[in-house]
Amino acid sequence: MAARGHVQDPNDRRLRPIYDYLDNGNNKMAIQQADKLLKKHKDLHCAKSAEIGPRRLFSGRFDMLNRRRAVGERENSDWLFSLVNESLHVNNSKTASKEVKPVLKAIGLQRTGRQEEAFTLAQEVAVLEPTDDNSLQALTILYREMHRPELVTKLYEAAVRKVPTSEEYHSHLFMAYARVGEYKKMQQAGMALYKIVPKNPYYFWSVMSLVMQAISAQDEKLSHTMFLPLAERMVEKMVKEEKIEAEAEVQLYFMILERLGKYVEALEVVQGPLGEKLTSELQSRENKCMMLYRRLERWAECNALSCKLLLKNPDDWQFYLLYFDSLFHLIDQSWTPPQEGAHSSEGEVHASVSQSISFMKERLATEDAKESKHLRGPYLACLELIRRLRERSCPEVQQLGEPLELMFQFFVKFGDKPSCITDLKIFLDLLAPDQHVQVSARCALCSMFDSVFVLHVLLCRSRTKRSNHVPITHWKSKVRSNKFINRLMEAVPLLAPGEDGFAFPGDTRALQRHLCVTQLSRCLGLQHALNTDGKLGLIKELKAHYRHGLQFGKSCLKTELQFSDMYCLMAAHVYIDLWLETGDQNTLWQSMGMLEEGLSHSSSNAQFKLLLLLLYCRLGAFEPVVDLYSSLDAKHVQHDTIGYLLTRYAESLGQFAAASQSCNFSLRIKLSVLSSFPHARAAAVCLFLQTSEYIIQAYKYGAFEKIPEFIAFRNRLNHSLHFAQVRTERMLLDLFLEADISSPLEESVKSMSLCPEEDDIPWDNFRDNRDLTVLVAWNPKDRQLNEEHKQRSLEDETLWLRLRSLTLRLIGCVSTMSHPPAPRNSEKTTENGVAAKPSFLLSLLSQLENTLNQATQFTEKQLQLSRFVSFVVMTLTLVQTVIQRNYEHMQKQEGTNEILITDYVHQYPFLGPVSSRLAQALSSGCCQCQLSSLQLPLHLQELENTGLDDSTELQTQISNLFKSLAVQLQDMLGKCKGDLLEVKDAQTKTQPFLLENLVYFVETICIVIWVSHYCGSVLRPLKSSLQKKKKKKKEASTVTPAVISAFQEFSGSLQSLLNQALELIKSQEISLTALKLGALSLQGQTQSEASDFRDCFEPDCLKKPDFKAEGTFTKSAMDKVQSSYLRSLQEIGELLKKRVDTLKSLKI
Repeated sequence: MAARGHVQDPNDRRLRPIYDYLDNGNNKMAIQQADKLLKKHKDLHCAKSAEIGPRRLFSGRFDMLNRRRAVGERENSDWLFSLVNESLHVNNSKTASKEVKPVLKAIGLQRTGRQEEAFTLAQEVAVLEPTDDNSLQALTILYREMHRPELVTKLYEAAVRKVPTSEEYHSHLFMAYARVGEYKKMQQAGMALYKIVPKNPYYFWSVMSLVMQAISAQDEKLSHTMFLPLAERMVEKMVKEEKIEAEAEVQLYFMILERLGKYVEALEVVQGPLGEKLTSELQSRENKCMMLYRRLERWAECNALSCKLLLKNPDDWQFYLLYFDSLFHLIDQSWTPPQEGAHSSEGEVHASVSQSISFMKERLATEDAKESKHLRGPYLACLELIRRLRERSCPEVQQLGEPLELMFQFFVKFGDKPSCITDLKIFLDLLAPDQHVQVSARCALCSMFDSVFVLHVLLCRSRTKRSNHVPITHWKSKVRSNKFINRLMEAVPLLAPGEDGFAFPGDTRALQRHLCVTQLSRCLGLQHALNTDGKLGLIKELKAHYRHGLQFGKSCLKTELQFSDMYCLMAAHVYIDLWLETGDQNTLWQSMGMLEEGLSHSSSNAQFKLLLLLLYCRLGAFEPVVDLYSSLDAKHVQHDTIGYLLTRYAESLGQFAAASQSCNFSLRIKLSVLSSFPHARAAAVCLFLQTSEYIIQAYKYGAFEKIPEFIAFRNRLNHSLHFAQVRTERMLLDLFLEADISSPLEESVKSMSLCPEEDDIPWDNFRDNRDLTVLVAWNPKDRQLNEEHKQRSLEDETLWLRLRSLTLRLIGCVSTMSHPPAPRNSEKTTENGVAAKPSFLLSLLSQLENTLNQATQFTEKQLQLSRFVSFVVMTLTLVQTVIQRNYEHMQKQEGTNEILITDYVHQYPFLGPVSSRLAQALSSGCCQCQLSSLQLPLHLQELENTGLDDSTELQTQISNLFKSLAVQLQDMLGKCKGDLLEVKDAQTKTQPFLLENLVYFVETICIVIWVSHYCGSVLRPLKSSLQKKKKKKKEASTVTPAVISAFQEFSGSLQSLLNQALELIKSQEISLTALKLGALSLQGQTQSEASDFRDCFEPDCLKKPDFKAEGTFTKSAMDKVQSSYLRSLQEIGELLKKRVDTLKSLKI
């Protein structure tokens, strides 16, 4: 209480209400209170400020305490209290109350969106060059909120000039430079600070700034000849003077030597006295030595050290890999140990296969001798050694035993661990030889089918890395797989079979073992090898195990997963397999119902949500997807890695409000406040500021090795393909929703800071940050995602982004070409730089046309491959049908189908990357139509220069363009006709491509209307001028120019098209509402009527008694899809109605 009373003065009492208003977020009242105070006390400049009072001053001083402690200041608590008391005394001084006062109001203005007023007010204080801590901190906070960190450097530059001996101001100046990446000035500021206060951290701040200059330098030669050698000499000076004190300083020295390629010197540092300071991480010295041995190719030392470390920690997988790498390098080099002395400086070296086998057997024997707490590493390392020996065709591999037996032993010890499946999955290829096609005696074919099988063999071999296929399985491989699974089942304790014939596990450990075997059977392709009836039987068994396992999780919290969740997920995967093979969408509905049921018991299961999200999007239902994604609670960089699952469908399904929210999800990592900064620049600036804060913390606490990592992280996000897509789509979406509706197109483009002349997308440095394996899958190797899939997907997404980016820039060009309504006073059009626009517009149009041609070729190439594969698959399916009929008795005896062929081909694996919007956009015709419409301004500019009198041929060309554009729009609308939900033969099928086509039509209409507005702005004065001329000549008959007539006719056709589109949307809404109302009115119908409706609306499976419980969840999923379709149609219709209103201004 005494301390608080000590700081009370009139200024503090006057400012306290403003502090309270700002604390409570009441910025308007803070501004009003500040205005009142300034009228009475004009010298209270703090009233124009915002954040610094006694409470905030204490917080700021406490931050300074942390900084000073990091750089070696005294650490006793008395110093803390003395520092706080000193700061509170400073707050009472008259000099501290003059210049700090004006910024309170400025921060209030900033937080209420009045940035320009706030900036002006802040500059009034900055011009005074304040030196008190309160004013500087207040202005710093204000500039941070304005995203203007460069202004903070000017503040502290002035403060340092006035108070050159202040350690605090020099350190603030250094951090201000760090925020803006001024590495040269950081180096100078660090040395100036070291001269004032000779402390090691300040010296090494300067050294690290030199390293950052080397990293950021464009010229690599300059880095290695100037910056890094200078940094090395600076550190060596401290080493010679024995002034190295902290681990961070040794880490920095090591970093410099490593970047210079001086690995020998770096090794000496690590192994010498300085290396003893490397204690913050476990085995830090050993890890660094191992890395240096590898780079120096000193395999003997690498082998000996890894062997030594494995004896200490037999479960460290990285050391096993290093041990094997060094072993085979030594074998390839025919290395032999010296006759005298030690093998190496690290000890004994293993340089033969026999030594490595003995070493691994010893590790296994040690583990087998344990009664509990077995380690997984030795068993997995033994399998890894078998793989490597097989690759080298070493006969000694037999000494390690059969992989099947080793994997069985591993399963016995670790089968009840969730990690068992991921451990064994990567070694399943050891169970069988390389896959190849042979026809066994059980399925020998007639010679008439030989050619077909040869074609299939060639197709399988050519498509091993190109598509998702199921080749004919080698019979011995299948027998080996079945033998493996049967052997594992011997170690799974199950209860006696129940009435349904299924044997269930009795506890969670047994459940985990059974689940692991089931997952392995899918990884081996055994589940994919089943026919339709077999898969349905498998689904029934998986459901039974899932529901039985729920009893073990009754006491689980809502945030915990059920023990049997993976059964549910696998059942959904098998349903999807059936859908892909048969095309029966009922299995897809059942899959969604299964996942909805799983979510009802395990609401935090991310895999359920991700797969449901994907299925809803595939069906064109975006409404339930946003809530699913929100419930994932994705953090920071996750929006960049998994956001593609959401944003790919955000706008294309017609729910524009939800699409805007989805874009915000993905922009959130880089853009904290969308409304306070222009779209095009905001994300990069905000990301820069956020990472800058991390860099500053790394400097404060000496984590120098993390600073380049933060820089690399920032660059990776700045060059993100997904972020560039989302930013472009968000800007286009805002234009489609607002331009010429709530604000003119020109203002909308200006508010985005969109410059058509600049292309700020890093095309040559793209980083594909998408996590394409986020969805759990247990597919065999031939069905997994491969590098070619990833490369093709990247090309697909890049082409689509180029099209959208060029379209956006062309829209920006159209907005800058708008004309005022008044007629021109001169026929010259070169004023104000307008003459330069046609050439740039022509360049963009040429780029768009070239990109469109590339996209068309890419899509056709993929389509041809898909058609060829589909033809072969259909042929083989026919062959399979004949074989099944001829050999039905053999199949009954053996209980398996030998020949397995997929009759559904996807461009990518279903659980891999989603296809971009490119193919559907080209199919709808929107790209070509938009290109045609954007060519009109070029011709209109030429007409404007030429005039109406001498442009007959040009007018004809423009008239033909108008007619062609009307025809293209009519064709696009025709592709939107159909039922989104098609009910036929008791099958409910969706046609989500109709929604996408409708969205493309709306986007094209928006662009056409903007172009038409520009055309009207050109033709209107030309027509007015023509009418004036005819009035002067007093001509009785006037012939309307062809181009004006064509434009008027085109305007009328646009009106008619929009009316047709609205009628189409209305009819689709009526159709969907009738289905939904029919479902709701079943209770009021007779039993026969209700049964008739269900026959048309519900999948056959829901009518079976066994499926009544899960039918509720399936029906819920269907209702969500219907509701989403209605919502999409409503939003599309509302946007079209707004565009109808803008057509009125097209009259000339």
